[in-house]
Amino acid sequence: MDPAGRHVSRFANLADAGAQLAVRVRDARIDDPLVLAVIPNGVPVALPVASALGVRAIGLPVDRRDEPVVHEVPDVRGRRVIVVDDGVETGRVARAVQSALRPAGPAELLLAVPVCSREAMARSEEHTSELQSRQYLVCRLLLE
Repeated sequence: MDPAGRHVSRFANLADAGAQLAVRVRDARIDDPLVLAVIPNGVPVALPVASALGVRAIGLPVDRRDEPVVHEVPDVRGRRVIVVDDGVETGRVARAVQSALRPAGPAELLLAVPVCSREAMARSEEHTSELQSRQYLVCRLLLE
């Protein structure tokens, strides 16, 4: 917020948010990751993240009506998965993605977003094993 109470973004657009997030994700040092972009708004954020890691981003469709649902779960067994979205407001989509991917057997599951509400950040601690950053949410999601 600026002094007049108006919301001020630190990003020019979603691609810029992804470029800035990519630096934090690269710092997490994830070898041979699978980058999943939550469709639709996670895609422009995930593309620079995947590019910085030298991999492609794969779209992850999430039905956001009522309770979010992931209908198509890609093969993540044994992979180190980074899920990228444009942000976390309530955490509902992040929890739906975690619930859908966990049974598929990833070796590691990370959530990377450029913005996160204070409320969601506080709630995320019960679903994560560690937070890499407080300004950007890059966290390891619990698999058990």
